[in-house]
Amino acid sequence: MIGVDIVSIERIEKSLEKHGEKFLLRYLSQKEASLVKRAETAAGFWAAKEAVSKALGTGIGEEVGFKDIILSKNERGSPSFTLSQHLVKRYQIRSTSLSIAHDGGFAIAVAAIESSASNKV
Repeated sequence: MIGVDIVSIERIEKSLEKHGEKFLLRYLSQKEASLVKRAETAAGFWAAKEAVSKALGTGIGEEVGFKDIILSKNERGSPSFTLSQHLVKRYQIRSTSLSIAHDGGFAIAVAAIESSASNKV
């Protein structure tokens, strides 16, 4: 399944200015937050978590929370994600892929999830 999300960088930037790291820690782990150096990255991470939740068919809520989606970057800066173990089991996740971009004041993310579950994802 595929999920996509787009967010205004300015919206995220205003939240960062108003709430600082407290805002980041609402949707990112401390390790993820340490990767954020610019508002564009924060916005991309927000869009990424939303896109992943949409690929699962749930959105962010009771079933899938922001902290159930773990973002990382490889040595080249390419983003990826893993899911909490209970989600991997529930949705029988086989593979995942993530792309994040930002331009023109927006950040966009596309997440792809392959599952062996016949009735989910």
